[in-house]
Amino acid sequence: MTGLFGLFDRRSVENPATPLTSASLAEFLGGRATAAGVAVNERTSLHMPAVWRSVNVISNVSAALPLPTYVAGTKEKKQFELLTDPHPDLTLLELMRLGYVHRVLWGNTYVQKIRSPSGAVRELWPITPDRVQVERVRPDEDLPSGKLFQVTDDWGAQHILTPHEILHIPGVGYDGLTGCSPVRLAAQGISLAQAAEMSAARLFSSGNMIGGVLQTEQRLNPDQANALKERWKAKMSGVGNAHEVAVLDSGASFSPVAMPNVDAQFLESREFQVSEVARMFGVPLFLLMETSKSTSWGTGLEQQADGFVTWDLSPTWLAPTEQRVTKELLPKDLYAKYQLAGLLRGDSAARATFYRAMRDVGAYSANDILALEDRPPLTGPEGDLHLQPMYMAPLGFNPLAGQDAAQAPTSGSNAARAAALMAEAQRLMHTPDETGETT
Repeated sequence: MTGLFGLFDRRSVENPATPLTSASLAEFLGGRATAAGVAVNERTSLHMPAVWRSVNVISNVSAALPLPTYVAGTKEKKQFELLTDPHPDLTLLELMRLGYVHRVLWGNTYVQKIRSPSGAVRELWPITPDRVQVERVRPDEDLPSGKLFQVTDDWGAQHILTPHEILHIPGVGYDGLTGCSPVRLAAQGISLAQAAEMSAARLFSSGNMIGGVLQTEQRLNPDQANALKERWKAKMSGVGNAHEVAVLDSGASFSPVAMPNVDAQFLESREFQVSEVARMFGVPLFLLMETSKSTSWGTGLEQQADGFVTWDLSPTWLAPTEQRVTKELLPKDLYAKYQLAGLLRGDSAARATFYRAMRDVGAYSANDILALEDRPPLTGPEGDLHLQPMYMAPLGFNPLAGQDAAQAPTSGSNAARAAALMAEAQRLMHTPDETGETT
């Protein structure tokens, strides 16, 4: 069995399964109308560069992160075949990216589970959310969640499927059934930005951006007007004519034209809509290539990037995916967990300081550090050896007192060796040299 549902063909009024209502007609004509006069839906919203960039940042970064599986209750990795090759055509990154795009735009991700005769999930087929309607029914033993999915296939037929057949990852919502579409919630702001962009285009195309006006007291025919303009351009345009003095005859005069203040302020207002989109999707402005109001260098951006991962990317997008994959796709003895160390590890100097500290206290081995840097491990048992500083001793034990190892509070050979070395160092420090002075 393969997936019955396409990815990109939306339900339209031409489909007999779609009810002919004002909402469906508006959707067919390009989306819901807004106060700005621009219809916005999940697809047309991508025409705004800030929305396109936000969707790309969230979906690409999330999908590119490693998603290994571990043995339950441990940090021992165990490969799971479905997450290695989940689709006959799509790679795991492409499948995940498409799922994140659906959730960012529509607020929901729907994936059909294709099962083998034994009942195990062997393939995952994504479904565009505008093909799915979710219903709540009374739960029973066969349907404990009480959730049903009414899905329209490529031929207009409707299928009633259960969570056994559909993996549903909802975004933030208010009814516990489906997530809210961020695009629909921000439709007014997105439409305002698109309307401002169209108005700006009309402003430039309407001739309001001309450099100036040549005026003359004589009535000129088109040929004379063009000749006067060409003479003006030949005399005054170009770098070689900079700071030249213009001489006009026949009562001609030149009046420069500047952009009206209202139009200039209108163009500046477009920047505010970029901030609105960034606020809606939780993406820092610098990731939308907007750094005019913040620094574009140094640790300021590093802190913003870490904050994006900590406060938005991880809890809003990554954690729900981890838990749904663990709950519905993995056996009980495995769980999935994204590896965020690559996003949060900072620059080389910060990583070196952190690794040295963790190595000094014995928390990391050499192979642990190499794994975090995506480098091959050292061969032999030495790579997994955890070290401790030689000067460390048990609490309450004074190695400078020169106590015998047998009197130490612990019988560990490391503590005894540390005590002996420190006592020897203390003795050497107080031994007179040839001049009679202590070192």
